[in-house]
Amino acid sequence: MKQSRAMSLVEAIANVAVGYGVAVVTQILIFPVFGLHTTLAQNLKMGAVFTVVSIARSFVLRRLFEAIRVRQG
Repeated sequence: MKQSRAMSLVEAIANVAVGYGVAVVTQILIFPVFGLHTTLAQNLKMGAVFTVVSIARSFVLRRLFEAIRVRQG
């Protein structure tokens, strides 16, 4: 059974939301271990930057693998 476009969108949004939350919580827990002290607002902004970079990375890799698939097919 194929996944509908709507469910693909829901999955993508959930993936981004969870990734953002994981990034922010990880920063809050790990930064102090390395002597970095940031505010919640700073952590939220950095999490947003990491999320945008992650989305771009995922998109580029997906397109690369699709191009490889098309060439081999």
